[in-house]
Amino acid sequence: MANTPKGQRTEAAFVQAARICFAELGYLNTKISDIATAAGRSTASFYNYYDSKEQLLEALLKEFTTGVVEAALATRHNDPQAGVRAAVTAYWNMFREYRPEMIGLIQMSMLDETFRQRWLDNRIAGIKQVLLSFDRAEQAGYAIGLPHDALASALVSAMEHTCYVWQSVGGDLGVNRPDDESAIDVLAALWYRTVYQQPTD
Repeated sequence: MANTPKGQRTEAAFVQAARICFAELGYLNTKISDIATAAGRSTASFYNYYDSKEQLLEALLKEFTTGVVEAALATRHNDPQAGVRAAVTAYWNMFREYRPEMIGLIQMSMLDETFRQRWLDNRIAGIKQVLLSFDRAEQAGYAIGLPHDALASALVSAMEHTCYVWQSVGGDLGVNRPDDESAIDVLAALWYRTVYQQPTD
């Protein structure tokens, strides 16, 4: 049915509605009836396009590839501090743009091996870019002093989970959620101070 103009409009309505519901309710809390209501369509109509909510998430994830994560963290700059901030800014904005997909992927990674592998692939794409930044730091004379793989994994985890908590959950209870610029400042400082504060003799 998506081959007709009306079908294409209906499918697009379901996709847009799913993104809104996943962002507002979370993937696991979203019901197909929620998506149908937000799309202004019937629940029965949903099944003309998708067999399940998981299949709809798969459709959304076709646009959110490992290349998106890799590109976000591949930012380079002559000034290390500016380069770190540019990479964090790009990652923060990437998470915001693909927030419904990120929520769905993170939540489903705990329940389904296929989604778990896709989530891990995205993480590895980011970790590889952070590792490249470590190489550049050491070439510039900085001694990181920690296992590179573990540190890169920790930094990507910090960015990913901080984005999830501050952008998707609304922040921690009793803690003022920072605005975007302040959040980026915090994450950039965490990365920069960990990597660039120990120059070799």
